[in-house]
Amino acid sequence: MWLQVMSVVGALMVLLAYGLNQGGIWRELHAGYLTLNIVGSLLLGVVAIVDQRAGFILLEFAWAGLGLVGVARAIRSRQ
Repeated sequence: MWLQVMSVVGALMVLLAYGLNQGGIWRELHAGYLTLNIVGSLLLGVVAIVDQRAGFILLEFAWAGLGLVGVARAIRSRQ
């Protein structure tokens, strides 16, 4: 049950970030966009680990890693 909740929450976070970006509300370096993407993908990654889904593990942790690259870009652009 908890894994299902985690997966739905994670998916909604990633989709919300994407929707707000596509709607022009948030840009790629917006803190909220990056946070939703990173946390959402980490939640989905944990579910993928428990379910032993190698492809999804790779996808979700790569997605989180790319989000961290965005965080680094955002920090650099503010300096």
